[in-house]
This record gives sequence, structure tokens and C-alpha cells, in this order.
Amino acid sequence: MSRIGKLPIKVPASVDVTCSGLDITVKGKFGTLQNTIPETLGIEENDGILIVSVKTETRNTRALHGLYRTLINNMVTGVSEQFQLTLNLVGVGYRAAVQGKSLVLNLGYSHPVNMEIPEGISVEVVKNTTINLKACDKENLGLFAANVRSWRPPEPYKGKGIIYEGEIVKRKAGKSGKK
Repeated sequence: MSRIGKLPIKVPASVDVTCSGLDITVKGKFGTLQNTIPETLGIEENDGILIVSVKTETRNTRALHGLYRTLINNMVTGVSEQFQLTLNLVGVGYRAAVQGKSLVLNLGYSHPVNMEIPEGISVEVVKNTTINLKACDKENLGLFAANVRSWRPPEPYKGKGIIYEGEIVKRKAGKSGKK
């Protein structure tokens, strides 16, 4: 049995969880999320606590047990608190701005990069070089942040690029001159 899968999920009072068959819907003040669990798993709800249970014990089911417990926990956390990621633009002339439903990045290319902001993600630009992303769906938030970062991943020689908050870029010495 999965050690993570056995842990109970505490549901706050402001969150409404609905289980109908294999479909689970979680509603909160920041949105609504839905997911479908496999047939080999079950969900039990008792007094604001969700427990993901296993119907048949196989190797694949043990792996899915921990996965779906974590996915459901992320759904509950997302609709009650939201997830937040911060990206820092490090480099001369790198800056970002929000224009309508798109994020405009100036990253040293000959043209600005326009990215459409997906539904459910809020983007806030602070001081032109810090981008705060918030969403209730952790998967979509991470995917959008990775797409933004893919335009200028951090490089090891000067440390320039789009860096996650708290990320440490391992620096290299570069080449040495002839003596």
C-alpha cells in the first residue's frame, strides 16, 4: 500500500467536494476543478476528511494510489488557497508587461514575445522583471510557467535568463585566456 496514498485529505469548510462514481468535483472560492479516478481506486468522505482507498492490490494500483491522492489534495488546496509561482527576468533589457489577455516579454530578441495567458491563470508583473503567476490548477500553472521559461532558460556562464524564485543557477567559470 502506498505511504502517501494512505494519508487523509483534510477538506476546509469553504470547499465542497462531490464524488459521483469515478468523477470527483471540487468547488471553492477560487474555482472548480474536476478529475476522474481509475476504477481500481475508491474515495470515502467522512466529516471533512477524504480517504483514497484501493480496491485491488497490484503494482500499478499502488503507484496510482499515491498519485491520485496527491492530485486530489492539490485540487482541494488550489480551490481554497491557490498556487503561486514567481519568475524573475535576469538580464540587461529583459522586461515583461501584461497587455490585455497576453504577456509581452522583451528578452533580447529582435521582436517582443507575445504569449496568450490561459484561462484560470492570473499574471501580475512587478517592477518589469518579476512575474507572479497564480492559479487553482497546479498542472496548468506549472505548464504555463515552463512555457514562459522556455524562451530564455538560465545559462550557466552569466546567469541570464528566466529563473524561478529561489532557484540556484550553477555557474561555470568560462574559458581562461592564454598566458
